[in-house]
Amino acid sequence: MSAPTIADGLNCPLPIGEYDTIVLAHGGGGKLTHRLIDGVFKRHFSNPDLDRLHDGAVVDMGSGRIAMTTDGYVVSPIVFPGGTIGELAVNGTVNDLAMCGALPRYLTASFILEEGLPMPELDSVVASMAEAARKAGVAVVTGDTKVVPRGKADRLFITTSGVGVVPPERVIGHERVAPGDAVILSGTIADHGMAIMSVREGLEFESEIRSDTMALNGLVEAMFTAAPDLRFLRDPTRGGVASTLNELAASAKLGIVIDETAVPVDGVVRSACEILGFDPLYVANEGKLLAVTAAKDAEKVVAAMRAHPAGKHAAVIGRITEGHPGVVVLRTAIGGERVVDMISGEQLPRIC
Repeated sequence: MSAPTIADGLNCPLPIGEYDTIVLAHGGGGKLTHRLIDGVFKRHFSNPDLDRLHDGAVVDMGSGRIAMTTDGYVVSPIVFPGGTIGELAVNGTVNDLAMCGALPRYLTASFILEEGLPMPELDSVVASMAEAARKAGVAVVTGDTKVVPRGKADRLFITTSGVGVVPPERVIGHERVAPGDAVILSGTIADHGMAIMSVREGLEFESEIRSDTMALNGLVEAMFTAAPDLRFLRDPTRGGVASTLNELAASAKLGIVIDETAVPVDGVVRSACEILGFDPLYVANEGKLLAVTAAKDAEKVVAAMRAHPAGKHAAVIGRITEGHPGVVVLRTAIGGERVVDMISGEQLPRIC
């Protein structure tokens, strides 16, 4: 019998893969979210459009293609620095359509209201939704309202769905990504997640951390004007940049190398992440996008993005490679390399 080692007394820190009940980590956008989708929803609903596992679906209507998406918003608090749950719902749905290459047109909105929610607070949130829709150039054309007893919800939940038109010449997706392509990020990361956490934890910094929630359809159109042959678009929300890049690497069956020094992070946000023990790469964003384009187009795409208010800090942060397929590698500031895996559980519950 071999002698015991230190490892014999340790428990694996990763969460158990199978659960009898739903846990918060199932909503974190990482490995447990994917297991939930594959094990329940995809198993029952599987079809070619759903199986792409995009936040939106592009479907052919015969006379043209449309993009459809739906999303639920349960963020706490419902008003936070830089936005409200209502703005988040409109912007997030518009962005999911834009990441399909679509021109967003119409939204629906469903409200779950808890008994006792102050009417002025609801009015303020709905007003913020209307303003966000106006800025994005979309209309809320139908909806639904339900009220549940006090204590059966948390003030206000919103579900929005959206429809957009996909121009006939646009075809984007992980299938078009190729070795040598450039990976582009539209701006500073982790702003939204740290804005929420700074409020929850009562943290104060030299300057206020504000959510980055905004509609990105205008930025996407500027990018397509600069380079009509964009390969891939995605907004790194739950699970952050790390999870989105891992999803791309896995679906494209290619590797990704990113440069730590090229990833823009606001100084105050970086300090907040250090205080709270978070890696900015895994923190949610609500107004940023990742794009993949041919290397020859990268410079003009970044220039077009920087000329737009939503992309003024855009940067090439990495490239696609044939090496280590399905794996994301980070080249660190000190010259080393480490694997950037998909998050296993939940860093920040109720973030969107």
